[in-house]
Amino acid sequence: MMNHRPLAFAVSPDLRDFANGERPTADDDSMRIAYLDCFSGISGDMFLGALVDAGVPARLLEETVAALNVGARLEISRVDRNGIRATKVDVYSNGEKDLPREVYWEQEKQHRHTHEDADGHTHDSAEGNRQHHHHPIELLEHNYAPQPAALHTSEPEPSHKHGRGLKEIRGIITQAAITAGAKKTAIAIFETLGTAEAKIHNRGIEEIHFHEVGAVDAMVDIVCAAVGVEALGVDEIIVSPLNVGGGTVQCAHGTLPIPAPATVELLKDAPVYSSGIQAELVTPTGAAIVKVLASRFGSFPAMTIERAGYGAGTRDFPGHSNTVRLTIGEAHPEATVSQDVITVLEANLDDLNPQVFGYVMDRLFEEGALDAFGVPVQMKKNRPGMLLTVLCRKEAEAKLTRLIFTETTTLGVRRRDELRQTLARQWENVLTPWGEVRMKIASMNGTVTNYAPEYEDCRRIAAEHHVPIKNVMQEAMQAYSRDSKS
Repeated sequence: MMNHRPLAFAVSPDLRDFANGERPTADDDSMRIAYLDCFSGISGDMFLGALVDAGVPARLLEETVAALNVGARLEISRVDRNGIRATKVDVYSNGEKDLPREVYWEQEKQHRHTHEDADGHTHDSAEGNRQHHHHPIELLEHNYAPQPAALHTSEPEPSHKHGRGLKEIRGIITQAAITAGAKKTAIAIFETLGTAEAKIHNRGIEEIHFHEVGAVDAMVDIVCAAVGVEALGVDEIIVSPLNVGGGTVQCAHGTLPIPAPATVELLKDAPVYSSGIQAELVTPTGAAIVKVLASRFGSFPAMTIERAGYGAGTRDFPGHSNTVRLTIGEAHPEATVSQDVITVLEANLDDLNPQVFGYVMDRLFEEGALDAFGVPVQMKKNRPGMLLTVLCRKEAEAKLTRLIFTETTTLGVRRRDELRQTLARQWENVLTPWGEVRMKIASMNGTVTNYAPEYEDCRRIAAEHHVPIKNVMQEAMQAYSRDSKS
């Protein structure tokens, strides 16, 4: 997890004047929220389009791109996506336009076929070399429209086609003339994306170069997202379940399933589904942006809507609006905590080996239980026993019920649905003298109410460094307190 704080973004006064007028002044104790509706997935450029459409000045994003000094520019236009007017943001790097990777590879295939038919053989051109000498982990989420002149030249490929390491990316962002908060958020998104890619490819994050996350347009997408979100001045971003699409997608390595492996890794613990559209709707960059910025996932919250913006994707699907919607407003007081319905499973156990009980608890968590606990009870015939209680999502109910029947001695399992209210929660890393510890942070109305170090991290560090675990916990709490004040 990254050391970032997506809640309560710092906003400079000059960024509060949106393109279509100043936003309403809210009471000090009110909570401004944003709801990101990913009914057609999300990509970096779609998110930028939604930000601009919701009122973030296009000038701000254009100045951000210039501050990166990577030879890129934005082209912002209004388009129609199945009856919905939306803002389309295109990234140009060295005169080349970013494309969805399946569109890129289709154009590349057509070009090769035409080139071979015309000349009777395959040219060993720079474009051909790119397909045979790419870095071993090249995924190329971001691709550029081939320029005719470049396709027939033997000149070396332009520098933006080469991968960038995370160290270089951090340096570019750090040197850019943007706020410290935006830099921190952008680096967190890159590190999140890089960590997922490194895990998929079994590499260390610092030892690999990323074509996918190092591409110029990925930098533009991510840094502009960080700057744009900061300009919104919201206390919390809530994200809908994500429509990931389906089928397969072509990339430098060949054919991959949708969602792509990195996207699946990034969307762990996020609610996802597929509407049946056979296309990649959530890109790894889009997933990384959501993972870092989202405080929680859920349905449309109770709020007073101030404005909404639609960001367009490149493709236009028949009968489906390929857009992402960003709705800004003020949360109703009752909406400062989230609500969901969970299933509660219970079983009375009076003849189970205590050693087995611990094993059952571990298995329940492995199979998706939200929580599980045991309470000592006095059962019939004055037998001491345990009341096993399991909290889970509706979709995990059958699987966990079977596990309780197969792994315990119970003859019956009770179930009921209950309404649960939860505070917004997020994770943040803090640095102690012995290593990083994750902190679980709860907030209400954009204000942190509780925070605690992750026990497993503290236990591991205590064992590795032979220090008391209470010392590790105290250092983590002090580190978070110092960071939150800085």
